[in-house]
Amino acid sequence: MKPTATRRGFLAAAGTGVAGLAGCLGGTGDGNGGADGDTVSPTGTTTGTPIPGESSLLLNWKPSGLHVPYFAAKANGFYEEEGLTLAEIQTGEGSTFSAKQSGLGNVDFAVTSSDQVLNVNSRDLSPQSVGVVMQKSPAVVFSTRDAFGDELTSVDQLAGKTVGTGPGMVRMLTTLLLEDAGVREDVEMVDTGYDTIQQLLSGKIDAAGGVFGDAISAEAQDYTVDSLAVGDRIPSYGHVIATNREWAGSNPEAVRAFLRATARGAAWAQQRPGEATDLLIDANGVLEESRDQQRRKWETMASEFMLGDTVAEHGWGWSRSEPWQVVHDALAEADALGGDVDPATVWTNEYLDTDYRFVGSYTDTV
Repeated sequence: MKPTATRRGFLAAAGTGVAGLAGCLGGTGDGNGGADGDTVSPTGTTTGTPIPGESSLLLNWKPSGLHVPYFAAKANGFYEEEGLTLAEIQTGEGSTFSAKQSGLGNVDFAVTSSDQVLNVNSRDLSPQSVGVVMQKSPAVVFSTRDAFGDELTSVDQLAGKTVGTGPGMVRMLTTLLLEDAGVREDVEMVDTGYDTIQQLLSGKIDAAGGVFGDAISAEAQDYTVDSLAVGDRIPSYGHVIATNREWAGSNPEAVRAFLRATARGAAWAQQRPGEATDLLIDANGVLEESRDQQRRKWETMASEFMLGDTVAEHGWGWSRSEPWQVVHDALAEADALGGDVDPATVWTNEYLDTDYRFVGSYTDTV
């Protein structure tokens, strides 16, 4: 299912109780359990026939609690029940890399970010977002009570403070947050590179712009941490699932199958965070020492970053135009795009089966 790569030179540059839901979701060795308890074909809930070939999934980074849905779906056989053979889940090298590989057609599915889907499309490749995993950006501004001297509950409190961030989209979104609150001119922003957490814990900065996993890492070192989610004020997406546009058009059933199974895996994992974390660690033994952090990352992502009004109204994975436009404008303002790109063209909802329970009624199932 992998087309020959081209332009390789680019690389150089409804209210169910827990007990009832458990039976519907199935589990390891569950066989043919359907979305509503119905029996489905082991070769696919929609097509009834196997999807030819093997697919692969490229993560945006090393496996962590942020990737629980894919490992849960694979271990429980949800992809197979949809007729899709997911041969492997590959460790990634960043959202830019995964967006490029998707655009080149080197992988069928990739976990990346909205900013990199836009960036790579502006450079003559065509990854397309087919599903939003995080309805809210993982970017946060956070601090410890020791560093801040008080509980951080409002963006207004950052006036007169020093806020450090690393490079890229986190810095852009932190800036947008401060501007939206009207305090940007009263905040000293400093570049902390890839040493943001350490500079916060050592007291060199008052607060940090990062992602919620950074705040969890600080908590793991016995600090009391307070966070402000950028996405609460600035419409912006976190992880998205991308495919090569042309490949998706030729393999629509494979894309729909992948999204159905992933949504089901997410719902299963949200109801069973401990078991889901076990499946992640079974596949990635190096994470055993950080088991508690990985579970906390998954639980935080599932409860605070995957849900929302859009999911309740339209279903899991749904895109709206505003977050794409906001991120596009931020990238354009920072001169971070390689050329013109229309944000309305880099995403689609056409492969989301909203009549499938764990897509269209995801909020009710969890």
